[in-house]
Amino acid sequence: MDILDAAVRVLREEAGPLHWTVIQDLALKRGYLDPFVQTDIRKRLQRALSAAVRSGEIARVGTGVYELPPSSGRTSEPQRR
Repeated sequence: MDILDAAVRVLREEAGPLHWTVIQDLALKRGYLDPFVQTDIRKRLQRALSAAVRSGEIARVGTGVYELPPSSGRTSEPQRR
């Protein structure tokens, strides 16, 4: 899973705005990102979130806080419980 897909999945599962550090922490804890496979996760996540804001895939709602816009067309895998 790429970094933006992991961020979108976390935002979709949590269903609300989150600070990028929380997005990163949850993505790592849930196994969506692997720091041994994907290097420099912090920098890459911040860049991916910024690019997604510019493209409209994610909305920035505060300093370092992001959420999915209501009409987000980005798909992610369904949540498993």
